[in-house]
Amino acid sequence: MYALSNMLVRSPALRQGLKMAAANRQVSMKVVSVASTTKDETYFEKNARLGREMSPHLTIYKPQLTSMLSIMHRGTGMALGMGVWALGIGALVSSHDISHYVTMVEGLQLSAASLTAIKFIIAYPVGYHTANGIRHLMWDTGRFLKIKEVYSTGYAMVAASFVISAILALL
Repeated sequence: MYALSNMLVRSPALRQGLKMAAANRQVSMKVVSVASTTKDETYFEKNARLGREMSPHLTIYKPQLTSMLSIMHRGTGMALGMGVWALGIGALVSSHDISHYVTMVEGLQLSAASLTAIKFIIAYPVGYHTANGIRHLMWDTGRFLKIKEVYSTGYAMVAASFVISAILALL
């Protein structure tokens, strides 16, 4: 360290000062017990002792389109993931094939409207997550990032998710 700093410093007076500082440097260490360094109070206890209140975070903000769409995107992603896991595990542990379950649903004799509504409810997470995923891909290219465009693409995405879900439900 001293050799490097000696090469970088051009002033002879500063070089002499560095040499003297390096020669006179002393380091001392103090031994302390582990118990003196650990804290017995938790984060919440410390904040209570200091009179700090918990931040209200979610309770003070007005819900916005962008935050609701983000929450919904995460929710539909989780629902789709859990659905895939449930179908996979069901296929592994079930003693019947899919035709057995199709026959059971047909045996319920649901009306066409009821069946379409159930299919729409199942298809909506797919349609929503797909439409919002395309919106996010456009953002990744640097498009539609102004606040007005974010809101307009948000409304367009909600409309597109309903259209995609309706098409899937009518199949």
